[in-house]
Amino acid sequence: MSGLASALDALWALVSHIFDPFCGSVGVFSLFANNTLLACGDSGWGDEIGFGFKVTVTLACATLPIGLTIGFLIALAAQSQEKLLRRAAAIYTTIFRGLPELLTLFIVYYGLQIFLQAALAAIGFQERLEINAFFAGMIALAFVFSSYCAEVLQSAFKAIPNGQYEAGAAIGLSKTKTMLLVILPQLIRIALPGIVNLWMNLLKDTALVSVVGLTDIIRQTGIAARVTKEAFLFYFIACALYLVLAILSSIAIGFIDRWTKRAGVSR
Repeated sequence: MSGLASALDALWALVSHIFDPFCGSVGVFSLFANNTLLACGDSGWGDEIGFGFKVTVTLACATLPIGLTIGFLIALAAQSQEKLLRRAAAIYTTIFRGLPELLTLFIVYYGLQIFLQAALAAIGFQERLEINAFFAGMIALAFVFSSYCAEVLQSAFKAIPNGQYEAGAAIGLSKTKTMLLVILPQLIRIALPGIVNLWMNLLKDTALVSVVGLTDIIRQTGIAARVTKEAFLFYFIACALYLVLAILSSIAIGFIDRWTKRAGVSR
């Protein structure tokens, strides 16, 4: 079994190397940046910058579903008939929309660690617990993203006529099925432009996590700039990579938008 696992690991490493967009066989830095500061290997910073790019993309993609889920739940709570739920949703969105993103990151990175350590100590667990920068960044950005997402989804809910809910009940659908089959498809189409803007903001906000030690694009290019004294070059590369992410996101979002419109027409 261990032999199979080793073989799979080796195969994955080979595939990753071949298709690495930066330092793979057909990677940008491998093809166009040999014998420069962006070369891959010990002679340049291509590997480090490529790794930072992957960390940034992974952080944004990991944060998105968490933020969407929390935002959806907060939007539902904001429309609840229970006054306590509405008030809790209002407090949540007010706090995380009002605090600077960097301060939210610091509170999560340091405060969550203290809280969890105290909770574990209360049940007799004395080992030291450390929250890594990636996890703290993911949670902090998810809180911020969800607070804005909740407002977008709440506005989308208000744009859906009450007759849609009544129609679902009239044909015998439960509230859950009405939400999944009738309301949610319309909600996605209405809220998509707002969520797209939030995604673009999320991509940029990932740069903040470098201040707590995450080896993302900003941190890797910053280290390279300090070591080589070529600040303009490396920060220009950082700008280019964020623009690449924005362009790729726009292309993907265009496909999603056309798909939702076709789905709406087919119905």
